[in-house]
Amino acid sequence: MEKIAKIYVAGHRGMVGSAIVRELNRLGYHNVVVKTSAELDLRNQSAVDAFYSTEKPDYVFVAAAKVGGILANNTYRAEFLYDNLCIQNNLIHGAYVHGVKKLLFLGSSCIYPKLAPQPLKEEYLLSGCLEPTNEPYAIAKITGIKMCEAYRDQYGCNFISAMPTNMYGPNDNYHPENSHVLPALIRKFHEAKTLNAPEVVVWGDGSPMREFLYADDLANALVYLMLNYNERDFVNVGYGSDITIGDLAQTIGEIVGFKGGIVFDDSKPNGTPKKLMDSSRLFATGWKPQTALNDGIRLAYTDFLSKHS
Repeated sequence: MEKIAKIYVAGHRGMVGSAIVRELNRLGYHNVVVKTSAELDLRNQSAVDAFYSTEKPDYVFVAAAKVGGILANNTYRAEFLYDNLCIQNNLIHGAYVHGVKKLLFLGSSCIYPKLAPQPLKEEYLLSGCLEPTNEPYAIAKITGIKMCEAYRDQYGCNFISAMPTNMYGPNDNYHPENSHVLPALIRKFHEAKTLNAPEVVVWGDGSPMREFLYADDLANALVYLMLNYNERDFVNVGYGSDITIGDLAQTIGEIVGFKGGIVFDDSKPNGTPKKLMDSSRLFATGWKPQTALNDGIRLAYTDFLSKHS
């Protein structure tokens, strides 16, 4: 990827997209193209086609998606399926039509079966039933992976896919209903601290195991893959270890400075019991994450305070 190459980052205002832009700029790639959703509706095929015709990007990072936590995924099932299929279909097909040199599609760890063996290996894809609460989103992401494989097989496109674990960091979504667990807990504990609340209620029984990767580490991995990886098989991008939701809540409470108690509401869904990705394929190439979980949570909380205090 030449330093003068034109690079399009779809979804640049999101947590992952903004981290990719920061990483590209850090490495000296300054010909980066971005468009807001108001400027370019990625669900609109003719608009995306016109964008490709005008801008002619050499490389494309597909980090644009409709995303959310358990509640959002389960509530807006049709939107999560339709919007994500449209976005990735238009970007992937458009990249083929307009001769993009290389495209990286960003998936999600929810593509794996709910009860797949742990840690999650790439070959477990489509080996069992999905987690029902986020099935539409997962199906869309699986389709994106298969599109990249199919366009490589039929047209010889250098389209690759990366599957990140749960991410967190700057520009995360802290919405009280539509956010993922780590940013949702940051907001909950901060608000409880501000209000001097006696306790914080956490969804589920605290037992599910989750893995978390800091967004800037993910961006570093994605640029690394764009520069070095040209294979058909998708690649897991994880942190390498997981933590229970209970321990995560305790850690976030301590970092935020909340002094009250933690109550687990086991009437609420836990989601997948355990989700740890096997990132050995990526780690074997020499890439490793740099940000410890506690350090990353502190950075994320600082970012939250800068936007929500």
